[in-house]
Amino acid sequence: MILPFDPIPQRPMRKPLLLTSLLLSFSLVSCSTILNNLPGVYKIDVQQGNIIDQAMIDQLRPNMSKRQVLYILGSPMMADVFHENRWDYLYSSSIRGGDRTQKRVTLVFNDDQLAGVQGDFKPSALPVLKPSDEQTLELPKRELDKTLWQMITGIFGYGDSNEAPKAKRPEADSMIISPQNDSEKR
Repeated sequence: MILPFDPIPQRPMRKPLLLTSLLLSFSLVSCSTILNNLPGVYKIDVQQGNIIDQAMIDQLRPNMSKRQVLYILGSPMMADVFHENRWDYLYSSSIRGGDRTQKRVTLVFNDDQLAGVQGDFKPSALPVLKPSDEQTLELPKRELDKTLWQMITGIFGYGDSNEAPKAKRPEADSMIISPQNDSEKR
């Protein structure tokens, strides 16, 4: 009897190998999911780059010098050697292991004057004054009779020639024991 030709031979080990590999891959995925979501595990906030907000961008005006921009935004994250008239500010943050957010601002200068702003923030058309959180306190004027040097030298008796050296305290005189009084007590 002649058997028909079977082009694909049956392999008995193929199904268990496939099931084992599927089971192993699912277990690895579930372990990473479990480890990422464990309660009570502290995850740090990761912040990188220059912190830039809309209030800082609103202070920028056309024709500002590079020095004024440095005062407002700080030094750029990336200063390209080949494009010296372009400054890139990058900021990325990941709060407690969540999705990473990234902000980017590119400043273009023409003859050391601010010519353009590109990126995630756009400057406002109206001038914005940043409100100050600082308070001014009025303190009464101090009346100083002597300077610190005069007080220090006065302690050691080397004060001004107009001043007499301080007298010794009476308590210190009463504490001196003379040898006569000490021998009489014996």
